[in-house]
Amino acid sequence: MTYKIKVFRKSGPPNEAQLLSGMERVIFHLEHHRVAILIGVLMLVLAAAVVGVVIWYDYRQAEQAVELEQRAARLYFGRPVDEPEKARIRLKGAISQYRQLVEQYPRSPSAQLGLYRLGNALVESNELVGAIEAYKKYIASYRANQLVLGLVSQRLGYAYLLRGDHEQAAKAFSDVLALPGALNKDHALLELGKLEEARSRPEGALSHYQDLTQLYPHSPFAGEAGIRIKALGVKMGPEEGVSPQGSEEFPPQASEGNNQAPSEEP
Repeated sequence: MTYKIKVFRKSGPPNEAQLLSGMERVIFHLEHHRVAILIGVLMLVLAAAVVGVVIWYDYRQAEQAVELEQRAARLYFGRPVDEPEKARIRLKGAISQYRQLVEQYPRSPSAQLGLYRLGNALVESNELVGAIEAYKKYIASYRANQLVLGLVSQRLGYAYLLRGDHEQAAKAFSDVLALPGALNKDHALLELGKLEEARSRPEGALSHYQDLTQLYPHSPFAGEAGIRIKALGVKMGPEEGVSPQGSEEFPPQASEGNNQAPSEEP
Protein backbone atom coordinates (compact mmCIF):
# COMPACT_ATOMS: atom_id res chain seq x y z
CA MET A 1 0.00 0.00 0.00
CA THR A 2 1.40 3.34 -1.14
CA TYR A 3 1.10 6.64 0.60
CA LYS A 4 1.20 10.12 -0.97
CA ILE A 5 2.86 12.82 0.96
CA LYS A 6 1.16 16.15 0.52
CA VAL A 7 3.62 18.96 0.13
CA PHE A 8 2.39 22.42 1.06
CA ARG A 9 3.69 25.23 -1.16
CA LYS A 10 5.39 27.82 0.84
CA SER A 11 4.49 31.36 -0.12
CA GLY A 12 6.26 34.41 0.97
CA PRO A 13 4.63 37.44 2.44
CA PRO A 14 2.26 39.30 0.03
CA ASN A 15 3.82 42.15 -1.86
CA GLU A 16 2.53 45.68 -1.95
CA ALA A 17 0.45 45.23 -5.14
CA GLN A 18 -1.39 42.21 -3.67
CA LEU A 19 -2.40 44.15 -0.61
CA LEU A 20 -4.00 46.97 -2.66
CA SER A 21 -7.73 47.23 -3.38
CA GLY A 22 -9.11 47.23 -6.95
CA MET A 23 -9.14 51.02 -7.30
CA GLU A 24 -5.74 51.29 -5.73
CA ARG A 25 -4.43 48.73 -8.22
CA VAL A 26 -5.72 50.86 -11.11
CA ILE A 27 -4.03 53.92 -9.64
CA PHE A 28 -0.88 51.93 -9.12
CA HIS A 29 -0.99 50.75 -12.76
CA LEU A 30 -1.49 54.30 -14.02
CA GLU A 31 1.39 55.53 -11.94
CA HIS A 32 3.59 52.76 -13.27
CA HIS A 33 2.74 53.56 -16.94
CA ARG A 34 2.20 57.29 -16.58
CA VAL A 35 4.75 58.22 -19.28
CA ALA A 36 3.11 56.05 -21.96
CA ILE A 37 -0.36 57.23 -20.95
CA LEU A 38 0.72 60.86 -21.08
CA ILE A 39 2.16 60.39 -24.56
CA GLY A 40 -1.10 58.76 -25.73
CA VAL A 41 -3.21 61.60 -24.37
CA LEU A 42 -0.97 64.16 -26.03
CA MET A 43 -1.27 62.30 -29.36
CA LEU A 44 -5.08 62.31 -29.10
CA VAL A 45 -5.13 66.02 -28.31
CA LEU A 46 -2.79 66.70 -31.22
CA ALA A 47 -4.92 64.63 -33.63
CA ALA A 48 -8.08 66.47 -32.52
CA ALA A 49 -6.32 69.80 -33.00
CA VAL A 50 -5.19 68.83 -36.51
CA VAL A 51 -8.74 67.77 -37.48
CA GLY A 52 -10.09 71.03 -36.09
CA VAL A 53 -7.56 73.08 -38.05
CA VAL A 54 -8.36 71.19 -41.28
CA ILE A 55 -12.10 71.76 -40.82
CA TRP A 56 -11.57 75.44 -40.09
CA TYR A 57 -9.22 75.78 -43.08
CA ASP A 58 -11.70 74.13 -45.48
CA TYR A 59 -14.49 76.35 -44.17
CA ARG A 60 -12.36 79.45 -44.62
CA GLN A 61 -11.30 78.36 -48.12
CA ALA A 62 -14.93 77.80 -49.11
CA GLU A 63 -15.86 81.21 -47.71
CA GLN A 64 -13.11 82.95 -49.68
CA ALA A 65 -14.06 81.00 -52.82
CA VAL A 66 -17.66 82.22 -52.56
CA GLU A 67 -16.50 85.82 -52.23
CA LEU A 68 -14.24 85.44 -55.27
CA GLU A 69 -16.99 83.81 -57.34
CA GLN A 70 -19.40 86.63 -56.47
CA ARG A 71 -16.87 89.27 -57.57
CA ALA A 72 -16.28 87.42 -60.83
CA ALA A 73 -20.04 87.09 -61.43
CA ARG A 74 -20.56 90.82 -60.93
CA LEU A 75 -17.94 91.51 -63.60
CA TYR A 76 -19.23 88.84 -65.97
CA PHE A 77 -22.93 89.67 -65.79
CA GLY A 78 -22.52 93.39 -65.19
CA ARG A 79 -21.05 94.23 -68.60
CA PRO A 80 -22.72 97.25 -70.23
CA VAL A 81 -24.08 96.41 -73.68
CA ASP A 82 -23.71 99.98 -74.91
CA GLU A 83 -20.05 100.37 -73.86
CA PRO A 84 -17.98 97.75 -75.75
CA GLU A 85 -14.61 98.74 -74.33
CA LYS A 86 -15.84 98.72 -70.75
CA ALA A 87 -17.56 95.39 -71.39
CA ARG A 88 -14.31 93.95 -72.75
CA ILE A 89 -12.36 95.08 -69.69
CA ARG A 90 -14.96 93.56 -67.37
CA LEU A 91 -14.90 90.31 -69.29
CA LYS A 92 -11.12 90.11 -68.92
CA GLY A 93 -11.48 90.82 -65.21
CA ALA A 94 -14.07 88.08 -64.85
CA ILE A 95 -11.81 85.59 -66.63
CA SER A 96 -8.96 86.47 -64.29
CA GLN A 97 -11.17 86.06 -61.22
CA TYR A 98 -12.59 82.72 -62.41
CA ARG A 99 -9.10 81.42 -63.13
CA GLN A 100 -7.98 82.42 -59.65
CA LEU A 101 -11.01 80.67 -58.18
CA VAL A 102 -10.35 77.42 -60.04
CA GLU A 103 -6.62 77.39 -59.34
CA GLN A 104 -6.60 78.49 -55.68
CA TYR A 105 -9.78 76.80 -54.43
CA PRO A 106 -10.22 73.64 -56.54
CA ARG A 107 -11.89 71.70 -53.69
CA SER A 108 -14.49 74.36 -52.90
CA PRO A 109 -18.11 73.99 -54.08
CA SER A 110 -17.76 77.30 -55.94
CA ALA A 111 -15.00 75.90 -58.18
CA GLN A 112 -17.46 73.80 -60.17
CA LEU A 113 -19.60 76.76 -61.21
CA GLY A 114 -16.50 78.91 -61.66
CA LEU A 115 -14.94 76.42 -64.09
CA TYR A 116 -18.11 76.28 -66.19
CA ARG A 117 -18.38 80.07 -66.36
CA LEU A 118 -14.68 80.36 -67.10
CA GLY A 119 -15.23 78.28 -70.25
CA ASN A 120 -18.17 80.46 -71.28
CA ALA A 121 -16.23 83.68 -70.68
CA LEU A 122 -13.26 82.41 -72.68
CA VAL A 123 -15.52 81.60 -75.62
CA GLU A 124 -16.93 85.14 -75.52
CA SER A 125 -13.37 86.44 -75.43
CA ASN A 126 -12.56 84.22 -78.45
CA GLU A 127 -9.96 82.29 -76.45
CA LEU A 128 -11.16 78.97 -77.80
CA VAL A 129 -8.19 76.83 -76.78
CA GLY A 130 -8.56 77.91 -73.16
CA ALA A 131 -12.33 77.43 -73.30
CA ILE A 132 -11.96 73.88 -74.61
CA GLU A 133 -9.48 73.09 -71.84
CA ALA A 134 -11.87 74.48 -69.22
CA TYR A 135 -14.82 72.45 -70.52
CA LYS A 136 -12.75 69.26 -70.77
CA LYS A 137 -11.46 69.78 -67.23
CA TYR A 138 -15.03 70.18 -66.01
CA ILE A 139 -16.10 66.96 -67.74
CA ALA A 140 -13.15 65.07 -66.24
CA SER A 141 -13.65 66.48 -62.73
CA TYR A 142 -17.43 66.45 -62.26
CA ARG A 143 -18.74 63.27 -63.87
CA ALA A 144 -21.43 62.82 -61.20
CA ASN A 145 -23.35 65.98 -62.15
CA GLN A 146 -24.76 64.62 -65.42
CA LEU A 147 -27.45 67.28 -65.71
CA VAL A 148 -24.89 70.06 -66.05
CA LEU A 149 -22.41 67.72 -67.75
CA GLY A 150 -24.70 67.49 -70.78
CA LEU A 151 -24.80 71.27 -71.07
CA VAL A 152 -21.01 71.51 -70.73
CA SER A 153 -20.51 68.85 -73.43
CA GLN A 154 -22.78 70.84 -75.74
CA ARG A 155 -20.80 73.98 -75.01
CA LEU A 156 -17.63 72.06 -75.80
CA GLY A 157 -19.15 71.10 -79.15
CA TYR A 158 -19.86 74.74 -79.96
CA ALA A 159 -16.28 75.69 -79.07
CA TYR A 160 -14.97 73.03 -81.45
CA LEU A 161 -17.34 74.29 -84.16
CA LEU A 162 -15.97 77.81 -83.78
CA ARG A 163 -12.50 76.37 -84.33
CA GLY A 164 -13.71 74.49 -87.40
CA ASP A 165 -13.12 71.04 -85.88
CA HIS A 166 -16.27 69.23 -86.98
CA GLU A 167 -15.09 65.78 -85.91
CA GLN A 168 -14.53 66.79 -82.28
CA ALA A 169 -17.74 68.83 -82.30
CA ALA A 170 -19.73 65.77 -83.42
CA LYS A 171 -18.10 63.71 -80.69
CA ALA A 172 -18.99 66.29 -78.04
CA PHE A 173 -22.64 66.41 -79.16
CA SER A 174 -22.77 62.61 -79.27
CA ASP A 175 -21.43 62.48 -75.70
CA VAL A 176 -24.58 64.33 -74.61
CA LEU A 177 -26.71 61.47 -75.97
CA ALA A 178 -24.70 58.95 -73.91
CA LEU A 179 -25.43 60.70 -70.59
CA PRO A 180 -28.46 59.15 -68.86
CA GLY A 181 -29.19 62.30 -66.85
CA ALA A 182 -28.71 64.89 -69.62
CA LEU A 183 -31.72 67.16 -70.24
CA ASN A 184 -30.55 68.55 -73.58
CA LYS A 185 -30.47 65.43 -75.75
CA ASP A 186 -33.08 66.90 -78.11
CA HIS A 187 -30.90 69.96 -78.68
CA ALA A 188 -27.83 67.76 -79.23
CA LEU A 189 -29.72 65.77 -81.89
CA LEU A 190 -30.62 68.99 -83.69
CA GLU A 191 -26.99 70.15 -83.64
CA LEU A 192 -25.79 66.76 -84.89
CA GLY A 193 -28.27 66.99 -87.76
CA LYS A 194 -27.10 70.49 -88.69
CA LEU A 195 -23.51 69.32 -88.51
CA GLU A 196 -24.22 66.42 -90.85
CA GLU A 197 -25.90 68.82 -93.28
CA ALA A 198 -22.88 71.12 -93.19
CA ARG A 199 -20.68 68.12 -94.00
CA SER A 200 -22.92 67.18 -96.97
CA ARG A 201 -24.24 64.02 -95.32
CA PRO A 202 -28.01 64.28 -95.80
CA GLU A 203 -28.70 60.68 -94.74
CA GLY A 204 -27.00 61.21 -91.38
CA ALA A 205 -28.75 64.54 -90.90
CA LEU A 206 -32.12 62.98 -91.70
CA SER A 207 -31.52 60.21 -89.16
CA HIS A 208 -30.81 62.69 -86.36
CA TYR A 209 -33.81 64.86 -87.22
CA GLN A 210 -36.12 61.85 -87.31
CA ASP A 211 -34.79 60.66 -83.94
CA LEU A 212 -35.54 64.11 -82.54
CA THR A 213 -39.13 64.25 -83.83
CA GLN A 214 -39.87 60.67 -82.76
CA LEU A 215 -38.17 60.57 -79.36
CA TYR A 216 -38.97 64.15 -78.31
CA PRO A 217 -42.15 65.17 -80.16
CA HIS A 218 -42.91 67.98 -77.69
CA SER A 219 -39.42 69.45 -77.78
CA PRO A 220 -39.15 73.12 -78.79
CA PHE A 221 -36.68 71.91 -81.43
CA ALA A 222 -39.02 69.33 -82.97
CA GLY A 223 -40.65 71.92 -85.25
CA GLU A 224 -37.32 73.01 -86.74
CA ALA A 225 -36.34 69.37 -87.18
CA GLY A 226 -39.60 68.72 -89.03
CA ILE A 227 -38.95 71.63 -91.39
CA ARG A 228 -35.46 70.36 -92.09
CA ILE A 229 -36.79 66.84 -92.78
CA LYS A 230 -39.10 68.33 -95.41
CA ALA A 231 -36.25 70.31 -96.97
CA LEU A 232 -34.07 67.22 -97.11
CA GLY A 233 -36.94 65.29 -98.66
CA VAL A 234 -37.17 67.83 -101.45
CA LYS A 235 -33.40 67.76 -102.01
CA MET A 236 -33.00 64.00 -101.87
CA GLY A 237 -36.18 63.19 -103.78
CA PRO A 238 -38.44 60.13 -103.67
CA GLU A 239 -35.70 57.90 -105.01
CA GLU A 240 -33.86 58.31 -101.70
CA GLY A 241 -36.87 57.04 -99.77
CA VAL A 242 -37.70 60.36 -98.09
CA SER A 243 -41.22 61.77 -98.05
CA PRO A 244 -41.51 65.56 -97.66
CA GLN A 245 -44.64 65.05 -95.58
CA GLY A 246 -43.09 62.41 -93.34
CA SER A 247 -42.03 64.94 -90.74
CA GLU A 248 -45.62 65.85 -89.91
CA GLU A 249 -46.46 62.40 -88.63
CA PHE A 250 -45.38 62.34 -85.01
CA PRO A 251 -46.00 59.48 -82.58
CA PRO A 252 -49.32 59.89 -80.73
CA GLN A 253 -47.65 59.78 -77.33
CA ALA A 254 -44.58 61.50 -75.96
CA SER A 255 -41.62 59.29 -75.32
CA GLU A 256 -39.92 59.02 -72.01
CA GLY A 257 -37.19 61.57 -71.52
CA ASN A 258 -36.83 65.26 -71.18
CA ASN A 259 -38.08 67.55 -73.94
CA GLN A 260 -36.92 70.84 -72.50
CA ALA A 261 -34.16 73.03 -73.82
CA PRO A 262 -31.14 73.37 -71.56
CA SER A 263 -30.90 76.54 -69.55
CA GLU A 264 -28.06 78.98 -69.95
CA GLU A 265 -26.82 78.46 -66.40
CA PRO A 266 -26.85 75.26 -64.27
